[in-house]
Amino acid sequence: MKRPVIYLLIAIILFLLAGWYFANITLYLIFSLVIAAILRPLTNRINSFHLMGQHVPRWVSIILSFALVINIFFLISLLFIPLISAQIQVISSYDLDYLYEQIQNPVGKIEDLLIQYEIVKSEPGFLIMQVRENMITSFSAVNFQGIINTIVNTTSSLLIGIMAVSFITFFLLLENGMLRKNLMNLIPNAYFELAVSTFNKVERLLSNYLVGLLIQITCIFSIAAIGLTLMDIDYALTIAMFAAVANLIPYAGPILGASFGVIVGLSTGDFSGSNQIGLMIFKILSVFAVVQITDNVILQPLIFSKSVKAHPLEIFVVIFAGAKIAGILGMILAIPVYTIIRVSVMEFYVGYKEYKIFKI
Repeated sequence: MKRPVIYLLIAIILFLLAGWYFANITLYLIFSLVIAAILRPLTNRINSFHLMGQHVPRWVSIILSFALVINIFFLISLLFIPLISAQIQVISSYDLDYLYEQIQNPVGKIEDLLIQYEIVKSEPGFLIMQVRENMITSFSAVNFQGIINTIVNTTSSLLIGIMAVSFITFFLLLENGMLRKNLMNLIPNAYFELAVSTFNKVERLLSNYLVGLLIQITCIFSIAAIGLTLMDIDYALTIAMFAAVANLIPYAGPILGASFGVIVGLSTGDFSGSNQIGLMIFKILSVFAVVQITDNVILQPLIFSKSVKAHPLEIFVVIFAGAKIAGILGMILAIPVYTIIRVSVMEFYVGYKEYKIFKI
């Protein structure tokens, strides 16, 4: 194996090991790079405006870009507030005796069948009493103190992460390419043009990928929102937004979105019989079936295969490898990381071959 290829492989291995060892910092840096890439065009646009004969200061442009993102997240959160409020009311008015009465009839039918076919040998009423005891035990065993501690710890970690990502993103936008220039200065002159070509290609592919994801989220939200609204499902926009964001998780995302829609429909609907419950579930699943078909047939081939120029089988293997390494987050970040590694190796390999031919 040729020496430059060995050096490249060693550099990639060391980079991955350092990223794994400093996992928290790596995640903060990755999120910051992605957010900076998304906000840079907007920041540059605001920075180009003239105010009293001078350009808007770059730090002001960054703050305005941050404010726009915060407002977008705030508007999205408004979609979930009514749903959360409704769920709190449902939980607060929850009555075990009422729930017991609701399930008594279907559980009684199952019990009659078990006794009739001699599957179990017990007195009538044994199954409903066992269900009631299990319900009481389950609700009494809920550790509310543990839940509160978990919420506090999660909130603290989330706030620390948000502050770190915001700080890193601010300086990435403020320097406006300074980090890239400093990295390029470390590259030997013999590989400078090759490194610039590789960096530009990776940046273009990742930019196409991010734009594709934005288009995918927008399309899924639109289709789900329109379909659920036409089906007269409560909280259609909230379900559609959750489904669009959950779809970022490959393969598992659509199942999460559909499950969330069914749970919201069951917990907020007013039903007078089992037929209405079945019809409501059928409506929601029908909408998500249309969403999934559109995503699989049109959106995903255009976004993943075309934007990062990889075969669908490659993407399939890479996503599950990412899931094995880092779970859900690994599935989301698998394609961008794979794109960086694949393009870097291929560009250096092709560049080295051309250099050898030219030298001969």
